[in-house]
Amino acid sequence: MTGDVAVLGAGMHPWGKWGRSFVEYGTAAAREALVDAGLEWRDVGSIVGADTVRGGYPGYVAGATFAKALGWQGARVASVYAACASGAQAINAARAQILAGLADVVLVVGADAAPKGFFRPAGGDRPDDPDWLRFRVLGATNPTYFGLYARRRMALHGDTLEDFAQVKVKNAACGALNPHARYRTAVTAEEVAASAVVADPLRLLDICATSDGGAALVLSSMEFARRHGAPDPVRIRAVSTVTPTYPNTVLDLPDIATDSAAGVEPQGPVFRASIARAAYEEAGIGPRDLSLAEVYDLSTALELQWYEDLGLCGEGEGAKLLREGTTSLGGLIPVNASGGLASFGEAVPAQAIAQVCELTWQLLGTAGARQVAGARAGITANQGLFGHGSAVVAVR
Repeated sequence: MTGDVAVLGAGMHPWGKWGRSFVEYGTAAAREALVDAGLEWRDVGSIVGADTVRGGYPGYVAGATFAKALGWQGARVASVYAACASGAQAINAARAQILAGLADVVLVVGADAAPKGFFRPAGGDRPDDPDWLRFRVLGATNPTYFGLYARRRMALHGDTLEDFAQVKVKNAACGALNPHARYRTAVTAEEVAASAVVADPLRLLDICATSDGGAALVLSSMEFARRHGAPDPVRIRAVSTVTPTYPNTVLDLPDIATDSAAGVEPQGPVFRASIARAAYEEAGIGPRDLSLAEVYDLSTALELQWYEDLGLCGEGEGAKLLREGTTSLGGLIPVNASGGLASFGEAVPAQAIAQVCELTWQLLGTAGARQVAGARAGITANQGLFGHGSAVVAVR
């Protein structure tokens, strides 16, 4: 049995701050994906929802919520929560059902109506929750972590404020070409430098916003795709959902301590690099085979780190790759041709699915003005809190 599953349809609700229910965004994205696939909702054998989280519990049984909104028709249902990796976990659950023969067609949906400002944990005392601890004990909000990580890169690799600003400039230029993006205006490095300091050294334009939005995919078996008249669809070839490996010696949100590099010699790649490595191994490709990548740019500095963790360059060479134009649209390996989170903001359950939507459109050659010429293979990468890996390889 092949490990590939077909992407028959992709759909999104535009990102923004719309003030409506996440169910509305997810349902709109799902219907768009079904139209793109040329299928009716009743043709779907299973639906997997990436959970929205509010009030300290996974949100509203997302899979069944979307099934009800689309109209009960008896489909199997599953709901997945893995923080920012929820979308990739949902894709992985859908793929497993297809490869196991439990369903020919699976709809994957994620959507969010994010709170204003930066994310924070729900109320109540939870001393066994590392996310609660880093907020309540350290006061380490997400932007604080982003700023600390930026300082780490500056100290270890010589990255500069100008390097960080150029990541935003690159992504904003792509986002200006994307009708689904929230922010569709190009910016200059001077505008980034002039924006308010949020967590030194990062400015407001270095950090992604929180957003409303939704994304959906229609996945199927390769046999169903052929019967459906899609002999050469985009195919998902690998999904990596690995966890960290001991010793984990690089500080990683939300943890407030690491394993000791002095006590135990680090072995193998750091967590983020291991996410990509597992995806490459499963897909049977490497970084040199990629046409593009969509990565999790919570901050400009973190995008540079992903260049290295994906193996696009050596350790400490991320800024050099950026300066050379390699990761820009028209470069050898464009990164975040969609505009990334810099242009979308975070709609947590939807973003890993949205990354695969972008790969799908790029591999089909339907991405319009932001099209990567001759795209044949792409990878997505992000991570969820508490050790959730997330990477998807799609090919055509």
